[in-house]
Amino acid sequence: MARSLSKRWTLTAAACLVAAGYFAGCNGGGGTPDPEKDKTDKTTSGGTAFLSMGTAPIGGTFPIVGDAIAQTLNTHKGENNWKVQAKGTKGSQANIRGLAKGDLQLALSNSAISYFAFRGESSWDQKYDIRAVVTMAPNVAMFVTKADSGIKSIADLKGKRVVIGPAGAGFEMFVGPILEEHGVKLTDIDKVNAPQGPAVDMLSDGAADAAFLGGAVPAAAISQACASYETSFVPFDPEVRQRLIDKYPFFHAITIPGDTYQGHEEPFEGLNVGSMHVITAASTDEELVYQLTKTTWENRADIAAKHGAGKAINEKNAARYTGTEFHPGAIGFYKEAGIWPESESDSDPAPADDAPSEAEGPTEAKDSEAAAETDESK
Repeated sequence: MARSLSKRWTLTAAACLVAAGYFAGCNGGGGTPDPEKDKTDKTTSGGTAFLSMGTAPIGGTFPIVGDAIAQTLNTHKGENNWKVQAKGTKGSQANIRGLAKGDLQLALSNSAISYFAFRGESSWDQKYDIRAVVTMAPNVAMFVTKADSGIKSIADLKGKRVVIGPAGAGFEMFVGPILEEHGVKLTDIDKVNAPQGPAVDMLSDGAADAAFLGGAVPAAAISQACASYETSFVPFDPEVRQRLIDKYPFFHAITIPGDTYQGHEEPFEGLNVGSMHVITAASTDEELVYQLTKTTWENRADIAAKHGAGKAINEKNAARYTGTEFHPGAIGFYKEAGIWPESESDSDPAPADDAPSEAEGPTEAKDSEAAAETDESK
């Protein structure tokens, strides 16, 4: 694709490609304009392309990261006449549906949730035609229990009361496969839906036997639990862990260094259970996505200065495949920049300390309610 197009990016072109190229597909193509819809659909005005980026409820990481990306794209847009605005939503599932409806043009999502949406599997009602733009920070999570619980393996969770995340958040899409590969069905546990902050308290008072906790390394909820009582990290069976990595591209091996959490001096062989990534609709204009990807990459230090998740936009991680195909516009730029992986073996995740950001929750230790405190319901 000739890159001379980037120099000819004008007000009119920006408006036309968004209004005609992208939104025509969302309206079913052709058809008579709807005056009532035009009153509220202000996607273009005065030649400016308005791009909404879906994030998540206030209080989590997605809104902060979305704002950081939007501010950077607007500050460094050059000849690209766009205005990107981060928009609060219910999270990954709502964002994917928003892209399909044309309510959003960009979105943040957990790559495990995107994986199943792209295929129309798990709890999704259809295949969603989404594409990846950039892979960002890992979500490192595991089952945590009190040291005296007697739970020594994931198989021991059978019949136990286990917190797996907020209702409607979609966590079953990565917790389910982890359990099942270890021989445990979701129906084999007494499943509890609750955010991570309350889950820590439930472990403390015995209202839960274990909880699936995580996010950034160190994750606030795990740090809180380890500081409050003696904890045990339920290990992944090494062979099962490798099977999960081989079977699902959103799973990646990550070692949590020793002494990361109080009372845990030895490294823990963990899992990235679904990286944060930026996605868009497959129908989004290729040149637009190229320019968005290029601007994001060239100004990644600016994003990182606003939020640590920007550190994950690096040579090893940005173009990493997590199970959702990349948009051709993004592929075009990554190939041009020389960072497009030639094979799957070249797509290993960046180290956890290079991407210190949770999937959808606070990253600072002062936050008592951690990574997944979002309602990603329908």
